[in-house]
Amino acid sequence: MQTSATVTDPVAYAARSVLESVLARLGPRDFAVQLWDGEQWPPRPQGQADFKFIFHSPNVVRSLFSDVSSLSFGEAYIFGHLDVQGSLIDVFESGERLLRVPYSPIDKLRLARWLWSIPPPRYSRQGEFSGFVRGLTPTAARVRAAVNYHYDHPVGFWKLWLDESLSYSCAYFTTPQTSLAEAQRNKLDYICRKLRLRPGQRLLDMGCGWGALVMHAAANYGVEALGLTVSPHQAEVARERIRAAGLAKQCRVEVENFLEFHPGQNFDRIASVGAAEHVPEKYFDNYFSRAFEMLRPGGQFLHHAIVRVPSIQDRPGRSFMDRYVFPDHFLATIGRTVASAESAGFEVRDSESLREHYKLTLEQWLQTFEAAETAIERETDPLSFRVFRLYLAGSAYEFRCGRLSIYQTLLAKPDHGQCGLPLTRADWYRAA
Repeated sequence: MQTSATVTDPVAYAARSVLESVLARLGPRDFAVQLWDGEQWPPRPQGQADFKFIFHSPNVVRSLFSDVSSLSFGEAYIFGHLDVQGSLIDVFESGERLLRVPYSPIDKLRLARWLWSIPPPRYSRQGEFSGFVRGLTPTAARVRAAVNYHYDHPVGFWKLWLDESLSYSCAYFTTPQTSLAEAQRNKLDYICRKLRLRPGQRLLDMGCGWGALVMHAAANYGVEALGLTVSPHQAEVARERIRAAGLAKQCRVEVENFLEFHPGQNFDRIASVGAAEHVPEKYFDNYFSRAFEMLRPGGQFLHHAIVRVPSIQDRPGRSFMDRYVFPDHFLATIGRTVASAESAGFEVRDSESLREHYKLTLEQWLQTFEAAETAIERETDPLSFRVFRLYLAGSAYEFRCGRLSIYQTLLAKPDHGQCGLPLTRADWYRAA
């Protein structure tokens, strides 16, 4: 594959040699490659490419393969040194294989010699989502800063690709063809039915976002709802939406860290939808203890959270998601979730996987997000668009392949052994 031009350019020669060596060890591949000089490498064996990697400079080869990880590949893409032509979701299966290519000691020495002869690329870190430096100790202030890095941005950005309810969590689909807006309404109502909300009950949403659940519960089930968020931007928008809907007497939103929140009286029901993932591991048991303390005896807690699946190996190397998307996040297993809940005093009444629902949610988010590229870049910047596009595509792949899942777990706080729950789940599935 080498040409006479590469011999006169030692950097291009070394980069090309690295790519040839890596791809030879990868074996059959369903993607094409375009080099910085326009040279094309077809799939092996030859056929229709599922997608194409486009290397814009030989320098990016050093950052990719001197420290192979999701972080190195992610940075190459978001900073524009590596592009993908075709579906971004399709990249990840081949990316998994690239992360695990085996090398002999001699191969490693040869690759290291080539890689160190290539100057590293220069990345311009300018953008709203240009990265979050992880700290050693997850203090309460740091937890707030890490959450706000992701969420505390103008609502115009989120409105461009979320549904009108601004629900930023797994939707609930009755069919794969269900619209995202309908599936999000289904999810909100499914949570309310699982909690068996009744007029006059007090509901706490431990991470309320822009207020979708508290508004739905107050408007449709007559509860008194309180939502907590650590994001001032989210709280401001949620309060405006509550006022516009005429629900100010029934629900409110406060800027509070639920781990430090001490209400004047306990709640009849508590929901946590996509909030537990932002609780550092050292506070995970405390998260369930706080929910238990805030719930009245006989009450229920609906815990809705992403989990990692321990039977599927984690990606090796440093994490792109930790650095650019969800800093300091922690994903428990469903086993750890149940154990922590039971240790806090809860009785587990139901646990349901919604993995396929989140795959569909992410695919619809990604489709809308990509269609709004120009508007999103105006609202934020090109770097932030690439960060979120990669995050959405990668997450869709993770739920598709089963490395990640998501569970709704219904927990009860018994009152002298009594939970007051019906014998079946039939009421959950009746028409709203």
